[in-house]
Amino acid sequence: MFFNRLPQMKRVLLFLFLVAIIASLYAAWQVFGPVVKSPEGKYFFIRTGERMQSVQQRLQSEKIIPNTFFLRQVSKYGKFETPRPGKYLIESGMSLVDLVRKLTRGDQEPVRFVINKLRTKENFAGRIGRQFECDSTSAINFLYNNDSLKRFGVDSHTVMTLVMPNTYYMRWNGNMAGIVARMKDEHDRFWNTERLEKAKRLNLDPQEVYTMASIVEEETNKLTDKPLIASVYLNRIKRGMPLQADPTVKYAMRDFGLKRIYYRHLEYPSAYNTYRVKGLPPGPICTPSSQTIDAVLDAPETRYIFFVARPDFSGYSNFAERYDQHQKFARAYQKALDSLQKSKS
Repeated sequence: MFFNRLPQMKRVLLFLFLVAIIASLYAAWQVFGPVVKSPEGKYFFIRTGERMQSVQQRLQSEKIIPNTFFLRQVSKYGKFETPRPGKYLIESGMSLVDLVRKLTRGDQEPVRFVINKLRTKENFAGRIGRQFECDSTSAINFLYNNDSLKRFGVDSHTVMTLVMPNTYYMRWNGNMAGIVARMKDEHDRFWNTERLEKAKRLNLDPQEVYTMASIVEEETNKLTDKPLIASVYLNRIKRGMPLQADPTVKYAMRDFGLKRIYYRHLEYPSAYNTYRVKGLPPGPICTPSSQTIDAVLDAPETRYIFFVARPDFSGYSNFAERYDQHQKFARAYQKALDSLQKSKS
């Protein structure tokens, strides 16, 4: 063979040359080749203040990279030594160079934060804790801190009026102030000039409209009934009558599974119990949809003072101007409800 005919020194040099080429190709493959693997769940999270050494170790332990040696070299010589906190989509086939650039430039994936119907601040804080770096304890402490909330124009009772059901895209490492600020931006966009004028004509401010809408939201899911129920509550406020809204009792007691409200429940001491306290409660009892808020704003002028569920259990309500009419409808519903419960038992 040609290799065997060479002098020993040349053979050594040639061997070392080939080794160097192979080592260089291997190193190039490790640095520029598709060596990165997607983690379980596709995403890799870097917490605020986490150092590159910790990030490197986790990348290896989660089997995203085969080892940390080449990653350290790329980070060192590329001067990419400070990872940015965030949520990162890691795709199989990426190179180490691409990976390090992504983590140090902060090319993170936004969190798709869907807000639908929530009842309490604790529900909201729990949702934040599951989807953001901010834990639920920090979130709830912020939501109950009036000093923190003051700059947003709300307090611990009214803060949830900023939460408009919608889909938000935000950074995973955002803090509570940033999250609430994002809610406030959406709130301000919703409350345009037209809606503010409608609220003014009802002698309500946006927070009060939102709070009333939260009660209507809990009363029915029938779109045609929502404006009529809102008209009942508006008429009660005008007459100085208590709202006597059953959902506020459930909220006050934090017992959302109550099927029937009995007289003993009506005496529960709370500013949210509208059987004991006149007017609107100090804050919303859920996050109403924009359609329900508009149903309040567009409530028709009626003379209705009462409403009760129809006895056919369709979800619709019967409305009445006089108490005797209401009693007739109420007795029919109670009779139907008693018959239903008896048949089940």
